[in-house]
Amino acid sequence: MQIRRPLRRPSERSQPSQPSQDRRSDGRDGRDGSRGSRRSHRTRRTGGTLLAVAALLVSACSSGSSTTATSAAADVALAALPKSTPSTLASYYGQKLGWHTCGVPGFECATMKAPLDYAKPTAGDIRLAVARKKATGKGKPLGSLMVNPGGPGGSAVGYLQQYAGIGYPAEVRARYDMVAMDPRGVARSEPVECLGGRAMDAFTQTDTTPDDKRETTQLVGEYKKFAEGCGAHSPDVLRHVSTIEAARDMDILRAVLGDRKLTYVGASYGTFLGATYAGLFPDKVGRVVLDGAMDPSLPARRMNLDQTAGFETAFQSFAKDCVRQTDCPLGGKGTKPAQVGDNLKAFFKKLDAHPVPTGDADGRKLGEALATTGVIAAMYDEAAWPQLREALTSAMKENDGAGLLVLSDSYYERDADGRYSNLMFANAAVNCLDLPAAFSSPDQVEQALPAFEKASPVFGDGLAWASLNCAYWPVRATGEPHRIEAKGAAPIVVVGTTRDPATPYRWAQSLARQLSSARLLTYVGDGHTAYGRGSSCIDSAIDRYLLRGTPPGEGKRCS
Repeated sequence: MQIRRPLRRPSERSQPSQPSQDRRSDGRDGRDGSRGSRRSHRTRRTGGTLLAVAALLVSACSSGSSTTATSAAADVALAALPKSTPSTLASYYGQKLGWHTCGVPGFECATMKAPLDYAKPTAGDIRLAVARKKATGKGKPLGSLMVNPGGPGGSAVGYLQQYAGIGYPAEVRARYDMVAMDPRGVARSEPVECLGGRAMDAFTQTDTTPDDKRETTQLVGEYKKFAEGCGAHSPDVLRHVSTIEAARDMDILRAVLGDRKLTYVGASYGTFLGATYAGLFPDKVGRVVLDGAMDPSLPARRMNLDQTAGFETAFQSFAKDCVRQTDCPLGGKGTKPAQVGDNLKAFFKKLDAHPVPTGDADGRKLGEALATTGVIAAMYDEAAWPQLREALTSAMKENDGAGLLVLSDSYYERDADGRYSNLMFANAAVNCLDLPAAFSSPDQVEQALPAFEKASPVFGDGLAWASLNCAYWPVRATGEPHRIEAKGAAPIVVVGTTRDPATPYRWAQSLARQLSSARLLTYVGDGHTAYGRGSSCIDSAIDRYLLRGTPPGEGKRCS
């Protein structure tokens, strides 16, 4: 299982009907360029199963102790780049995009070039997929509004075509050209490739709560196989998919679009990308919204612990709601949340020994790993809780694991033909390059298990082992934990949800303290991210900022 940083997906309740997406198959199955087609428009998850989950959580990997690494990060701030464009990048900043229709009515697509290696800009290009939908209404145009749904690994182009370009408020779409670019290594932008469909099936079913040395060896073997596959299929791109490089690509796109400053809405990992842009180019910051914020100062181990606790918080909310419903298979009215958790753990343990049928055409059964991923997937959005109750009831009482398998597959972006989008591949590639691994050996994981299990009695064990994935990565990490201050930037709106499972509220508080011009906007509630998920208070505050440039007042809270 690999843990991804969470991905922003609007509530199913607020989604408009989705147009088909122009999907390009890359032949890698594990993560084709279609990631956004199914995942980018929903609430973003933190991992793919537990394996995937751990990959997300692990996005801030650090081999040192959380205290030491966090303390060190307090002394390091991301430095701004020179205001003037280096002559070696002039051709990139001066390029013209050739816009063309691309399969979805109302949208245009283009390919932008950026240097593969910013340290050696003459050594070769990387081609990045861009899409836009022109402003649709009257009134003074406000330029371009760039969007990113998170991941890392989420297709921004898919998110634009399936949600943002048709589902953002009409007044916003009327005044802005809605724009998205798949980050390097993601979807249509020279995607990272790792494993084919059958190999990914094996990976996602691997037990992430090993009971003995044999199972530990098997888990480590899957992590190594995944890493080796990425190194073999994407050796060059794998070294250049860092968040800093992706943020620099965003500045080229800003200039090519003719915008003096960047207007941007990023969710989940997209907040890390947006904050990184602000740190590198504070003088180019326009109206920037960071929803479901990440904390760049955290090392992986601390980040993973925080996220593990976040999922426990979300599960506690689910448990309290579940026992009030007539169809809760984990307990009846009056059952304490802790007992609900114990009942779920007992079910997972049963699946570990005896997987149940799913009716899957490829013969997959529902074991502990896939079931855990399915449950975690539903923690991103409370609108998915009824589906989760139904899926759990079928698996626990009818010996039918199909419902939980559907949830797990949606998390991994696996289609009915057994093909995976490249979401999980890009997720690991970015995470493992941005920060050193959380753990370097199984022994370190075992030492940390008590802390993870304390953070979440339900998910802690699996999420701790999931954090081991970067230990075997074929490319050395180039990033470290750091603060982002973005001194001199225009006001930046940081949005945090108090019971967000994937990006805990404390991360939003921390990022807001770091950014010199931040305004923290708080949503008191459940779910991952807040904009476009049903709160008129949140939506009106963000719309006012995007349309008029007026940020919310200090300490504004919505419920």
